[in-house]
Amino acid sequence: MDLDRSKPVWPQVADELRRRIDAGAYVPGARFPAVVDLATELDVAPSTIQKAVAALREEGRLYTVLGQGSFVAEK
Repeated sequence: MDLDRSKPVWPQVADELRRRIDAGAYVPGARFPAVVDLATELDVAPSTIQKAVAALREEGRLYTVLGQGSFVAEK
């Protein structure tokens, strides 16, 4: 993923994660990858991933279970 570092990065990351969910890379009900894993993969700070995940949660694309992690919501 090529990031435009002259613009805020977290919305770009959120767009990429949305694309992955829509493409079926993360299926409904499946555990979403950990923040640290995504941060390493995308070469961004964990806080950037946290902001992107929070945006996806607000959109209803993800939900979080305390102590278990984030999961892909049903469409």
